[in-house]
Amino acid sequence: MSHYKIIISGGGTGGHIFPAISIANELRRRFPDAEILFVGAKGRMEMERVPAAGYEILGLPVCGFNRAHILKNFSVIIRLIRSLRMAGKIIRDFKPDIAVGVGGYASGPTLWKASSLRVPVLIQEQNSYAGVTNRLLAGRAAGICVAYRGMDKFFPAGRTVITGNPVRKDIEDLRGKDPEAMNYFGLETGRPVLLVVGGSLGARTINRGVLRGLRSLLDAGTQVIWQTGRNYYDSVRDELRDADCRGLWFSDFISRMDYAYAAADLVVSRAGAGTISELCLLGKPAILVPSPNVSEDHQTRNARALSDNNAAVLIPDGVAGEQLAATAAGLIGNSEQLHSLSEHISLFAQYNSTERIVDKIIGIIEAK
Repeated sequence: MSHYKIIISGGGTGGHIFPAISIANELRRRFPDAEILFVGAKGRMEMERVPAAGYEILGLPVCGFNRAHILKNFSVIIRLIRSLRMAGKIIRDFKPDIAVGVGGYASGPTLWKASSLRVPVLIQEQNSYAGVTNRLLAGRAAGICVAYRGMDKFFPAGRTVITGNPVRKDIEDLRGKDPEAMNYFGLETGRPVLLVVGGSLGARTINRGVLRGLRSLLDAGTQVIWQTGRNYYDSVRDELRDADCRGLWFSDFISRMDYAYAAADLVVSRAGAGTISELCLLGKPAILVPSPNVSEDHQTRNARALSDNNAAVLIPDGVAGEQLAATAAGLIGNSEQLHSLSEHISLFAQYNSTERIVDKIIGIIEAK
């Protein structure tokens, strides 16, 4: 059997959408006749990104709970009830062989209704600390794909497999790209390179920390590749308008992240699951500044899984503005510590993650 029918549900952030599309692409590569339907949350970015990748998506009115103001959640509950009803209709009409959840608002009602209608369910948990939705769904799942060791404290051990998170193909293989990368950013070979990324929108504290210490970093011979994010590019550009910025490349977005990684001796980043998977795969020394604005403080937990094992340096967001540049300067000049961080973070790498997740999906379908 190769005419599989598969629902993939979730989204909300790029960290959920990219793995979902990667899984769909691998399914389509192996089984060109497979029917793949996405289910997302109306108004979230998956409703644009998924069709742009060539897949059909249906939207549910589901949204997140307001944890700060419990009384404002009446409309959230109404939306959840409507979403469960709509998800049931989608599943009855599409008749999938399996429903795959990648996290995000829509995955909850979709996977709940799928399991209620006896459709096998697979969960892909990207973080080191399982979210509430996936913990609730775990008992109903035929399989759970995770990226970190020790996840059986959240999920049934017999159904949990370590696969890692999908990583972009251009980033998986960086061999031989170093000279091209240095030319791309206009940097000199033989001098250390610090890569700073704070996500597509940017990270205020990371940017503030870089601005505060940029002059001393450049004066010490460190070259800097800096993705400011869309929200902060104009202010950074204005701040640096009259400065001597030799050795600095900055922009709101880096379109060639493979080159950026290839050039970097040290990376400063948030601690999203996808980024960490890339850093582990590449063995890149990293300073992680977890975002405080994510549910259940996932990013701090992701970063601690590495920093507790000497595989990364963790700087809390609240002190990054003051400590980031000095920490980066001290680390990038210490080749022994960089080598140690690289060795330890490489131990967390998972290879061919997308292929292994798809193997699990097909195994569950065929077992049914």
